[in-house]
Formats: sequence, structure tokens, C-alpha cells
Amino acid sequence: MAHDSDRAFLFEELFRKPVLARFDGELRTSDAGLTLLAAVDRRLGLTGALAGRLDDPRDPSRIVHSLESLLRQRIYSIALGCPDTNDAAHLAHDPALLLACGRRADDPRGLAAQPTLSRFDHAVSGRGLVAMQRELEDFVIRRLRQRHPRARRIFIDLDPSVDPTHGQQPFAYFNGHYDTWCYLPMLGFLSVEGEAEQHLFHARLRAGLAKEAKGTPALLRRIVAKVRQSYGKARICVRLDAGFAYPQVLETLDELRVEYMVAIGGNAVLSRLAERHMQAAERLTERFGQSTTLFGSTTYRTRSWTRDRRVIFKAEVLRAAGKSDRRNDRYVITNLRGSAQAIWNLYCRRGDSENRIKELKNDLAIDRTSCTRFLANQMRVLMTAAAYVLFQELRGALHGTELRRAMVATLRLRLLKIGATITESVRRVVLSMPSSHPWKDLWRRAAAEVAALA
Repeated sequence: MAHDSDRAFLFEELFRKPVLARFDGELRTSDAGLTLLAAVDRRLGLTGALAGRLDDPRDPSRIVHSLESLLRQRIYSIALGCPDTNDAAHLAHDPALLLACGRRADDPRGLAAQPTLSRFDHAVSGRGLVAMQRELEDFVIRRLRQRHPRARRIFIDLDPSVDPTHGQQPFAYFNGHYDTWCYLPMLGFLSVEGEAEQHLFHARLRAGLAKEAKGTPALLRRIVAKVRQSYGKARICVRLDAGFAYPQVLETLDELRVEYMVAIGGNAVLSRLAERHMQAAERLTERFGQSTTLFGSTTYRTRSWTRDRRVIFKAEVLRAAGKSDRRNDRYVITNLRGSAQAIWNLYCRRGDSENRIKELKNDLAIDRTSCTRFLANQMRVLMTAAAYVLFQELRGALHGTELRRAMVATLRLRLLKIGATITESVRRVVLSMPSSHPWKDLWRRAAAEVAALA
């Protein structure tokens, strides 16, 4: 009896010769490049370390898929652009994914099915999730130290993001600021002065009405202590947006004796303190017919603060054709010395974290939090963060190439989505990828760099 896979499709008049298309190739995959990402993982031990933080309550005599295998399957599937457990129906027998997860490419049992993966997502405890989060933080700080052992200044950027929800997920509330039902995940990034890459180290799902101050002091104390333990005398600078301008956050930053820049919303007092600069900017705009930006600083204190603090400000007047001039004032609390403009420029560099968040959402679907348990959604966020960390390691291996700043979607398309025939013998596995692959030289460069990782 003919099987569906035996069906052939003939295109007789569309090409130079008749083309016969059918799905009958043995052990072929369209994701051969996944072995490159899996090699990064094996060399650095990320998924193994994360899996080691989980308790397995299952009966050992009935276990078919280990926790490490399940975690790898989920993280690698997310990396391939298949974030849902339903995708297991299509990927469970993919030879490249089987190899990446430590199985034979022709294993007839395949990988875990959707019900097993769903149970895995929902079975993780809060204690296990906290342990995984700590492990991810330690891993990223350790790798940062290995790549930049002589760094003199480390930046910590924390940024909340909106994750709209469309069902009955627990702790999803209507947020008036974003005008939607949502979660508000907190994402943290580490970077080294002089380097463009911002390394994701923290990803925590929060309720839709969570305030930025909740949990932030504890997070800052923990991360600053870990960075100081790793880097010793390196300067640490914390950059936060206006949502973090709470007295307890500022007091924590003072207590930790770190440099900081925290945006603060404007008010009547701050506007009055910046008025002289704003009027000067208006006169310059009127005189030269173009937008004008001036910078200044002042001393400021609210009723809830225990002391005066320095606030730098940007007094800007925007002029556009056909529109009336518009004032644009911005304020940043800081303990740094130096010119207001230099401090403002340094603060603005934290804006790259917004690009990283867009990358996490658009390319890896970190906002795919549709589970009926909050902890299961947190598990999804953590697994997506782990996939992103692996991509950042892969991107680091491509320094000096055209892909050194490539987005995840570009890395996936050029390095992972490669068709290949897989041949497995007693001694080795051979991936036969097309010689016409347009980015084969970049793949070879990345593979050589991955082999040198330590």
C-alpha cells in the first residue's frame, strides 16, 4: 500500500526540466546547524547545570526521558523557533534534534511527546525555579569574567517589560499604564564598558500590577555581591528607568556603594530648577531655527528621601516643520561626578537593552506565557532566557565577522536552518550539508571558535 510519504509532485512546465518532488529521503533534516548551538551548550554545560538544580520525583524504573533531556529538548526547540510543546509532534523525530539531545539520529522512540513536555513544564516547583535562576546568574557572570578578565567597569541594567495575556492566566491583571491584561517580567543585563553586547542574566515573571521596587533591592544586593566576588575592585554602575525611582531602591544603591543613574519623572519642582536652561534653549531655537539641547545639574530632595541627591537634566526644545516648538525635559538621579551631558550619554546607552528585549519577544517568543499555572509560565521564561544565552555565546564566537551583532532570527536562518543528510555508523555521525550553503564559511568559523570554548 502506498504511504503518504511516497507521493510525488511533478512540475513539468515551470522549470528547465521536469521536476519531481517527494519526501522519501532517509535521515534528513532542515535543522542541521542546531548541532552548532548544542556544541556551545556541551562545551559550557549550561543545560546540564540548570537540569542539575531540579528534583526528579518520578519513579526511576519508569523514566524514559531524563530531566536533562527534556530541558534540552525544550530549550533547543525554542531556539529553532518552536516554543510550544505542541511543536513536539513535528520535532520529536527530527534527526538533528535527536542528536542535539544525546540520542541516536535514527532512534525510533523519538523524543518526548507533547503530554510529557507539558507535564515537565508544570511539574517544576518554585524552589526549583529559584535555583535555576541563580544558576543562570552564576553562569553568565562566570562567562563574563572569562571573556573580560580585566574589565574595569561593569554595568547592570534592569528593565521591566509588558507581556500581554489573552486568557485566564493566574496573576495576569489589567494594567492601566499599558492598557491591557498582562504580566510584567523583569529582565536584567550585564555589560562591560567598551563592549556593545548586553548579556541577559535575569528573567523573572511578575504579576501584571507589580511595582519595579518589589524584589529589586534583594536582586541588586545579590548580583552586586556576585560581581564583586568575581571582579574584585571593578567599578559597578547600575542604570534604571524612572519606574525604579523609589526611596528603598535609592537607599539600597547608596548602601551598596555602587555608581548609579536612575531616571525620575518630571514635576513642578524639577521643572522650576531647569527653567533657566529651558528658556536659554528656547532662545537658541528661535535664533537658529533648529532644535536645541542643553544639559545641567542640580541638587534635589523629595519628602521621602533621607538626603539630598544630584539630579542631572536635559533641557530640550524640539522644532519640526509645521509644528509649534515643544519642550522636552528629562531628569536622572546620579551619584556620578562629571559633566551632565557625559552622564546623560552614558545613561542613554542602557537603551540597547530595549533592543535585546525586542529580540527576546520577536525571535524567541519569551512572551508566550499561556500556561494555566504561573510557575509553568515562569519556567517558559527561564527556558527562553537559557536559549538566548546560548545564542549570545554563539554570537560571541563570531566576533570580527558580519554576524557579530546579528539578531537571533538571522543567526537561526544562516547557521541553524541548514538542510543535511545524516549518516551514523558505529564510530561517528556525519552531517552532509550542501556545499552551496551561502554562509558555510561563517558556519566553519563559528564551529572552530566553539571547539576552542572553555
